[in-house]
Amino acid sequence: MSKTKSGNEQKLSHFDAAGRASMVDVSGKTPTRREAVASAFVELSAEVLEALPANPKGNPLEVARFAGIQAAKQTALLIPMCHPLPLSRVDVTAEIVAGGVRIEAMATTTGPTGVEMEALTAASVAALTVYDMTKALDKSIVIRNVQLESKSGGKSGEYRRNA
Repeated sequence: MSKTKSGNEQKLSHFDAAGRASMVDVSGKTPTRREAVASAFVELSAEVLEALPANPKGNPLEVARFAGIQAAKQTALLIPMCHPLPLSRVDVTAEIVAGGVRIEAMATTTGPTGVEMEALTAASVAALTVYDMTKALDKSIVIRNVQLESKSGGKSGEYRRNA
């Protein structure tokens, strides 16, 4: 058993009584509105950042946005214990900032379980898409800080990453 930051004991939810990995039964949970925001950072050289608008494959930031949205909708196919969720909204932004591209992904649903994995999957795939579209210019691109920024709804309530 592990302890939460508040000192409460908790266990991992994706294991049955025999210790085998299993999908959590959410059939008894009341559907509530849930939202999650995740982010990622793609570290790019100044040369690659300068070349972004002239990419022959198209605008990498727009392609990354679309890839992230598409990925969020496929999360249950990629992550074995994730439930397929009817997503109400997915929004992905990709913006050039000092040293690279900052990606933020937001997913929303009304359902019995959270959308953290959908937001994290969207941010991750958007970052991988930026890599794919710029790798011809530089192989030393780094994807870092894929992380949950916030979540709301459900039994565990609100979460916001500390600055």
